[in-house]
Amino acid sequence: MKKVYFDSAATTELRSEVIRCITEVLKVEYGNPSSTHSYGRSAKSLLENARKQIAGYLNVSAAEIIFTSGGTEADNLILNSCVRDLGVTRIISSKIEHHAVLHTLTELENNHGIQVDYVKLDECGHVNFDHLESLLKEGDKKTLVSLMHVNNEIGNILDIERTAKLCKEYNTLLHSDTVQSVGHYELDFSEIPIDFAAVAAHKFHGPKGAGFAFIRKNSGLKPLIFGGEQERGMRAGTESVFAIAGMAEALKISYENLEKERNYIVALKNYFKEKLTSEIPGIKFNGACDDDANSTYTLLNVCLPISPEKAMMLLFQLDLNGIACSKGSACQSGSGKGSHVLNEILSEEDMKKPSIRFSFSSFNKKDEVDYVVGVLKEFIEK
Repeated sequence: MKKVYFDSAATTELRSEVIRCITEVLKVEYGNPSSTHSYGRSAKSLLENARKQIAGYLNVSAAEIIFTSGGTEADNLILNSCVRDLGVTRIISSKIEHHAVLHTLTELENNHGIQVDYVKLDECGHVNFDHLESLLKEGDKKTLVSLMHVNNEIGNILDIERTAKLCKEYNTLLHSDTVQSVGHYELDFSEIPIDFAAVAAHKFHGPKGAGFAFIRKNSGLKPLIFGGEQERGMRAGTESVFAIAGMAEALKISYENLEKERNYIVALKNYFKEKLTSEIPGIKFNGACDDDANSTYTLLNVCLPISPEKAMMLLFQLDLNGIACSKGSACQSGSGKGSHVLNEILSEEDMKKPSIRFSFSSFNKKDEVDYVVGVLKEFIEK
């Protein structure tokens, strides 16, 4: 059976260079980076070199990079600490954010009395900037805006430069979940006046369980996890040196090959779009995922012309044929609920049809596209 992995928005395949890096660190650099002997100092040096390397790609200070277990922890650290430490009493967000943000906002609203306002979206899921500005003008509460840079389900890209400048104009803090964009897009945080960001290594061919929070210098944030002075006192617990080294290596390779791999994946995505539209009449693309100027090149979210009864078997059939894809975020796949993102932008009629997210990397090939389209066509025509 042919095996096709089109679920890189959920997690990516580890690069061979990253595996070698991790293996070497596990073998040699097993000292605790908080220890003062030579083993500890060597591990600490590796950790700090990784921090400097990562900071360089975002054009920020190494002190502004705090290692975490991934994007979810980074989002939680930032949102909770902004409320607790910075006096934020109001958060502006959108209803199509990742649940790492949305569920945290619900907790802050229910248990801490935080006012949460949601910016309006257009029919494709893009932020309505007129409404965002009107929200920023309202009241005098200390406010944080939390909007993701690239949506993980429909691929919409937020104009983060415009958002950041608007927030600064109204003296508002800005947090962005950049989990789907770091490693795929150049982001210069010395030019973009963003205050906080969350990143996960496994979205750019690094290991799971490693990520970081970008926290602007002198922000005033304090830790959520206590117990030691690791991460400059911002995140207690012995750092996973091998995972952090793997993350730094993965990010280095991603940016060294960014243009070449982006061009390759763009061509692959466009080929997929052409094959789907020519072979499957009535197919629709959700959000702005078919708009190269306003969506990420790494995914397509498609609404298929299948009855609700037949739709229940679609993912099962794809899996039986060795095809890995997703009906939404991997983090919600076990919930049994539909996509909260699609629910905000699709008509009631289209919500009854199956929507599938296909996401790509440079490891994918054209013949895999042909195979997937063939399997879909056969299933639909049965």
